[in-house]
Amino acid sequence: MERRELLKMIAVLTGGALIGGEVFLSGCKTSTKKGAGLLSADNIALLDEVGDTIIPVTDTPGAKAAKVGEFMNVYVSDCYRADQQKAFTEGLVALDKACDKQFGKDFTKLSPAERTTLLTALEAEAKAYNQQVTDKEKAAKEQAKKEMKEFYGAPLHYYTMIKQLTLTGYFTSEIGMTKALRLLPVPGKYDGAYPYKKGDKAWAI
Repeated sequence: MERRELLKMIAVLTGGALIGGEVFLSGCKTSTKKGAGLLSADNIALLDEVGDTIIPVTDTPGAKAAKVGEFMNVYVSDCYRADQQKAFTEGLVALDKACDKQFGKDFTKLSPAERTTLLTALEAEAKAYNQQVTDKEKAAKEQAKKEMKEFYGAPLHYYTMIKQLTLTGYFTSEIGMTKALRLLPVPGKYDGAYPYKKGDKAWAI
């Protein structure tokens, strides 16, 4: 799956363009080394668990197996602006508070059903929040367009960020490319009439 196609898919699934997508297309910075970055080991472990609830194990490995937490650490550190990084890290604190308020325990200690309940609520919260941000900034965005100026909107809801990066990290990982998608490492000629059966996996490239 090409990066542009992936970005379109993520926009449809999350209701917004991938944050940092323009940097992702051109290539993020490569300053983050393994064990470095903005996120702590606990943050990364939490994001693996959240990711595995978004993309659970089925007949293919889930997001945790693809190490989406480590991917998010690199992406947030190297592709996000400072305000987006702040919104993301503060969002992890908000996620912990939401878990404690609703269930009285950490996300890692929630049952699969409790995790789904929490993330479903956050999905609805994020949708409403993002719509408010979009409506509020619509006029400013149009004005910037008329003046041919760069427009930087407020960061989206932290759960939208996490979901976007879960999808991006998973479908660009070796596991996502070879297990969830069909990989053709050395593609042959283009065949517009190639047979398709309902239920076939999408091509990785």
